[in-house]
Amino acid sequence: MTKPMLPKTAEKKPAEAQQADAPPANAPLADGPSETKEPEAKEAPPPEEPVQEASVEALAPPVEEAAVPVDEKTISADGAPSGEAAPPGEEGAPSAAEAPPAEIAPPPEPEPEPEPVGTPTSEPIGLCVDDISDTSISLKWRAPEKIGSAELDGYGVEYCKEGSDEWIPAFAGLTDRTSVNIRDLPTGEKMLFRVKAYNIAGPSPPAALPQAVTIREIMQRPKIWIPRNLRQTIIRKVGDTTNLVIPFQGKPRPKVTWTKNDEPLDPKKVSVRNSDTDTILFIRRSEMKDSGKYELQVQIENMEDKASVDLQIVDLPGPPQNLKVMEVWGFNVALEWKPPKDNGNCDITGYIIQKADKKTMEWYTVYDQYRRTNCVVSDLIMGNEYLFRVYAMNMVGLSPETCLSKDSAYIQKTGIVYKPPSYKEHDFSEAPKFTHPLVSRSVIAGYNATLSCSVRGIPKPKITWYKNKMDITNEAKYRMFSNQGVLTLEIRKPCPFDGGVYICKAINASGEDVVECKLEVRSQVTKEDVKK
Repeated sequence: MTKPMLPKTAEKKPAEAQQADAPPANAPLADGPSETKEPEAKEAPPPEEPVQEASVEALAPPVEEAAVPVDEKTISADGAPSGEAAPPGEEGAPSAAEAPPAEIAPPPEPEPEPEPVGTPTSEPIGLCVDDISDTSISLKWRAPEKIGSAELDGYGVEYCKEGSDEWIPAFAGLTDRTSVNIRDLPTGEKMLFRVKAYNIAGPSPPAALPQAVTIREIMQRPKIWIPRNLRQTIIRKVGDTTNLVIPFQGKPRPKVTWTKNDEPLDPKKVSVRNSDTDTILFIRRSEMKDSGKYELQVQIENMEDKASVDLQIVDLPGPPQNLKVMEVWGFNVALEWKPPKDNGNCDITGYIIQKADKKTMEWYTVYDQYRRTNCVVSDLIMGNEYLFRVYAMNMVGLSPETCLSKDSAYIQKTGIVYKPPSYKEHDFSEAPKFTHPLVSRSVIAGYNATLSCSVRGIPKPKITWYKNKMDITNEAKYRMFSNQGVLTLEIRKPCPFDGGVYICKAINASGEDVVECKLEVRSQVTKEDVKK
């Protein structure tokens, strides 16, 4: 091991010389060899090595208190000594061996992690070619589904040639729009394009076109023209020929693709013939499994148009299921059944229910175009036994097979006893009520006068007349009439004594009613009476 260099203050000096050379405790340190030798002290190996400790003890003679070397003083962080040891002769000055150990600084606290500034957005969606020419292309897309906590700064568009990995920005900076027009592109080259969305967290995953685009002018955009008769569901019967002609446009000649339910067509079952202006879908003999949604796609580069045609192949339905005789009463039978398992790929429009006497087995139709799955057959003959059957019907026709009831229905012979209907007689009774009251009047003495009113009530009420609360029914001077509920009291040649309050009272079993009036009898005729 290389012998470490020792500071000059410790080289072969007795303890007294070291004590004399040591400055006072409160005196500042002077520029001396300790400062110049400080780098050498820093280069010394760690003090725990036994070789260094042994060499220092051998060079210094034994003394009672050894002076503290300059390199063993406490050094601050900026390289200046924090303080000097007291001379060994003074009391309370700790020796080098008795110096307290330096305090170990606590480990630094970990720095807090920076808060996340946000997450990138998801990729833009729906990137497609809007237009194309010999030197330019128009792209459009939609905003990302997930923007994140940070706002969207814009979009960046890049392109590169097919087979190259060098992506070139289409323009400097970002754009807020969701459509761009990129110009000055090489004619005839196949180019790839992609779009990224940017926010404070950085770019999103790119949204790229599925295939390269050839930079050439499209004279006529691809367009499909669906005939009016094919815009609704096309219905064909099993075994019929299906021939669909659909025109389209596009220059140069577009690529035509047919699929069924998002799967390629089977060339063994379906034939497709294409021309420059139309496409023909041909099925020689239609089957029910040929039903489905046929999709047509015409494509020129990345520009395309799509249309779909719904084809429905129908057939006769199967027979109804599980026809049962539910109940028999009197001349009636209740039937119930279930719809057929096979409806012929179209709705069941109705059922035909038939009956047959078990003796003759001649079938008669009871219901035609019946919509429900239960019915009641009536007007059956007593003493006969009947069987029933049901046909299912759809737009093609009747089911080739029928569902026959497992059980027969026997109409029992029973004695017929007439039971008159029982009813509760209505109560027409009504309490008397005067529909027209008596009217007070003034009459001339010596001339017959009448008082009239009308009353209703069931049964016919009993009528009683009163004058000044005295019954005048048997008085000869008064005559009383009743005609269809109109009551009249005639006073023969009244005199002033006959004036007063007249009352008519009607009473029957349900109640009673009363009306009254005042009668004034005058002895002379006034001008007002003459006018009347």
